[in-house]
Amino acid sequence: MSEIKKTSKNKKTVVILAALVVVIAAAVVIWLTVGNNKSENSPAATETPGGASASKDGDTKSLEQTFYIYDTVVTIKVFGNTVEQKNMDDIQAMLERMDIEFSRTKTNGELYAVNQAAGKEAVAVSDETLDIVKLSLKYAEEMDGLYDPTVGPLVDLWAIGEGGDHVPDQAAIDKARSLTNYKDVIVDEAAKTVKLAKEGMVLDMGGIGKGYAADRIADYLKAQGLNSAMINLGGSSIIALGNKPNGSQWNIGLQDPDQSRGSQLGTIKITDEVIDASGVYERFFMQDGVRYHHILDPRTGFPSQNGLKSITIMSPSATDADALSTGVFLMGLEEGLKYLEAMPEKVEAFFITDDNKIYATSELKKRLNLTDPTYSFAN
Repeated sequence: MSEIKKTSKNKKTVVILAALVVVIAAAVVIWLTVGNNKSENSPAATETPGGASASKDGDTKSLEQTFYIYDTVVTIKVFGNTVEQKNMDDIQAMLERMDIEFSRTKTNGELYAVNQAAGKEAVAVSDETLDIVKLSLKYAEEMDGLYDPTVGPLVDLWAIGEGGDHVPDQAAIDKARSLTNYKDVIVDEAAKTVKLAKEGMVLDMGGIGKGYAADRIADYLKAQGLNSAMINLGGSSIIALGNKPNGSQWNIGLQDPDQSRGSQLGTIKITDEVIDASGVYERFFMQDGVRYHHILDPRTGFPSQNGLKSITIMSPSATDADALSTGVFLMGLEEGLKYLEAMPEKVEAFFITDDNKIYATSELKKRLNLTDPTYSFAN
């Protein structure tokens, strides 16, 4: 192996390890608040044969298990005297199946097959893959392409979080943009097929994949009669199912978008609600004093530079929240707030700007409890 190849490999390894540390830190910040629900008299947790940790919250049994999937740390904690290891095993199987189906890089996945056949032929897919593709196109239509599931060529070009560390040349960006258009995705519901109209197009479900998976886990638990749980996909997509066993609301720690401080900016109490956060701190590189992050604007082909540091969406649906956290971020502060306030669904959000001011939708502002003096409400 040449020195160049060794350097490249070592660099990629460092990037991957650094990204994993960031993901784990993000999950821990939120889980410090979410997971600390044991009473003082609760017995110590014990391991079940399948890998989950069993404990008691008062008289209520709980199981908690952590997986590494979707390139992130996933932690599931379920309360209920009927919960068993089989439930965790079922959830793991669901996550592993969706991780393969929706991946643009796993060669045995359905999305990979669709992308390989771009510009050539339609590909038969499962009901689940058909469903997430249809949902992604619905969000793209509603947000006028700001959320776009065909952003894959731009994602691959910039490779932010995957070793990308410089701004691509304009010609390459223009070419990738020409292949980014959700209107060129052809879905045949009767035949259950998906086709990309142009060769080189790439479907990417990264914008809603974790939210979709979180919703499917919640549906499964409800069907099993388990109505008290915390589903945490990497700290960025969180579902609080029902209330805690004692009937009180979940108390969620909200991550400080400046990870260098490694703290939370505040807390919020929720019941049957989703929290989805997206920001410029997650994956990025610096060039000439400019932060280039992973939230790419299909209109320009560049990461958005609109003065926002992060956005947190709260919604009954994790899939909705996941898509909105991308599209609304790209709308910017003023248009994003207007868009959310006009939605018929119950969706709340707060934006954090580069000067650490917090702008929240009207109802959410009343619920936020800020604990870090670095941040303050601007409205």
